[in-house]
Amino acid sequence: MQSRQSVDLSAYTDLIVIMLGFRVSTLRGVASLFGIGKGLRAIAASPPEGLLAHEQCLFALNHVGIRQYWRDLESLERFTRSAPHAGWWRDFAKLSNGAGFWHETYARNGAMEALYANMPAPMGFSRFAPPLDPVGPFLTARARMGRKAA
Repeated sequence: MQSRQSVDLSAYTDLIVIMLGFRVSTLRGVASLFGIGKGLRAIAASPPEGLLAHEQCLFALNHVGIRQYWRDLESLERFTRSAPHAGWWRDFAKLSNGAGFWHETYARNGAMEALYANMPAPMGFSRFAPPLDPVGPFLTARARMGRKAA
C-alpha cells in the first residue's frame, strides 16, 4: 500500500539544510576520504548541538554525499569552528591533492550559498551561476548568504 506524507516545519523557522560532497580523483585522494569517514562516524556517534539529522548517500563510487539538517546557522557555524571539524578541514587542506570537496547550504528563509574546492568539473550552482572567489565579503558561508555577523 502506498502512502503520502508531509511534515510540519513550523517549529523550525531557522532551519538550515546543507549538502556536502567529497570526490576522490586519484589514489592520493583516498587518504583524505578515510579522514572524512572517521569524522562522519564521530558525528553519527555523538551528534553536535543543533544537528537535527544526518544522512549519507553515494553519488558515484568515488563521490560520497552527505545531507544534514541544522536547527539554525549559528549551530552549524559553532560546529564548523570547533574541534573536531576544524581539524578535519585543516587535514583536508594538507591532503587535498587528488580529492575535491563541495557544500551547498539552503536556508528556510531562501538564502543559499556554496563552496567548491578542487572539483574536476562544475556541479550544482557552479553549473549556471558565475564564480566568485571566497575572499573578502564572500569568505564565510554567513557572508555568502547575505547575513550579518553573529
